[in-house]
Amino acid sequence: MPSQTQTRQSAQPMPRRAGAPRPDRRRQYRRRARAADLLVAALWSSGAVAIALFLATGGMSRFATIAGAVTSLGIVAGLVGTDFVLVMLVLAARVPIIDSTIGHDRAMAVHRSLGKPALYLLLAHAALLLIGYGMTEGINPVAEVFSLLAIPDMPLAFVGLGLLIVVVVTSFVAVRKRFSYEGWHLVHLLSYAAVIAAVPHQLSVGGILAQGSLERAYWISLYVLALGAIITYRFVEPVVSSLRHRIRVQKVETVAPGVVSIHMTGHDLRELGSSGGQFFIWRFWTGRTWWHSHPISLSAMPTDRAARITVRDLGEGSGSISQIPPGTRVSLEGPYGLFTDRARSAPRLAIVVAGIGITPVRALLEQSPLAPGEATILLRASDEQETYLWNEIISLAKKKGATVYTMIGRRARTGRTWMPAADAQRGVSLRSVFPDLAKSDLYICGPTAWLDLVEAEARASGLPQHQLHTERFDW
Repeated sequence: MPSQTQTRQSAQPMPRRAGAPRPDRRRQYRRRARAADLLVAALWSSGAVAIALFLATGGMSRFATIAGAVTSLGIVAGLVGTDFVLVMLVLAARVPIIDSTIGHDRAMAVHRSLGKPALYLLLAHAALLLIGYGMTEGINPVAEVFSLLAIPDMPLAFVGLGLLIVVVVTSFVAVRKRFSYEGWHLVHLLSYAAVIAAVPHQLSVGGILAQGSLERAYWISLYVLALGAIITYRFVEPVVSSLRHRIRVQKVETVAPGVVSIHMTGHDLRELGSSGGQFFIWRFWTGRTWWHSHPISLSAMPTDRAARITVRDLGEGSGSISQIPPGTRVSLEGPYGLFTDRARSAPRLAIVVAGIGITPVRALLEQSPLAPGEATILLRASDEQETYLWNEIISLAKKKGATVYTMIGRRARTGRTWMPAADAQRGVSLRSVFPDLAKSDLYICGPTAWLDLVEAEARASGLPQHQLHTERFDW
């Protein structure tokens, strides 16, 4: 078993109490999975609806000539590309029904997967229209650019395309790493301007969305849904929630070098509706921090009057909030995420956590209804200084009859392992720590590179995707 510096184990597993209810997690999972699949299918199928409406309202007749076919393909590319952009906005709006159904991580994964196709389709839209219109008018595509710019609303369309190119390019991993989170987030706000800039030409140019047509009603509905979701859930709801709960910093407590717990007070904080393992987007209103937004998990379940987060100094943003004074006003968005007990589908619970990844796990363990012996937890740290909140985890585990193992030591310099060299050489594995891994939901939280290695071993051991839950601290 894990050893390195030390190995601790809580109370021995005990049989489930007689008569204790066992939640039908498998049925709950199947119900959530069906809802998630239907939602994702509906998001993707909206592009097909856009094509079908175009073809059904006279689009087929536009393919009669080569120039008409090229132009029509350009129109279709623009319709589907625009549809994808609007779907991306809905996914980024953090709509509660989407977050609770497919989770924030999956929503953002779909959001990112649509970025390149949307851009390529809109570039194809512009190129095909220039070629098609040029063929019709007998001029080359470059000259056609100037003809289009002379049409009202078209200059705005070119501006919108340019803004979208900037947004998508800054999303590439190699480019994104050059930005701070705040800088990248600021650039991404341009996507709203890109959509708004594109609306006029879609409604006025080419007669595709004629007054009173079903297509026009469909597209106006999509715009209202996407922009309405952004306005409601990214702006109005957070403002209302922040004003209602009146959260302020009570104190900042040092947990370890570079790690602090921020204790906050407020009103009716249980009514935030958060579950253990979820996170909020926090904003601390001081002169140095008001423009930073911080996605941080709760490190303890809120009471009516108190909440706590625990933060490690990993950059300019998180470093600055470790110095905020008591009394600072706090606003928030959320809660978000499915790294919670309600995502479980198996009878047993396995947790592997490292570093500051302890924060959502601590709240998850606090809230989860566990029978004695149901949960096993492996705490991982590079050294003794990284054992943040371990005493709290061990105390909670003793109360709930969970087993806790610890593993301290730096990863081996050679080989792809998530554990200390000594444990890797002794053949320690997920299956040796969690003998009932196949019957468990595995929750993993910690640094991304380390987490990827644990996840890879879990997949290699045959653990089904629906029993694997991860929380990455990246963006």
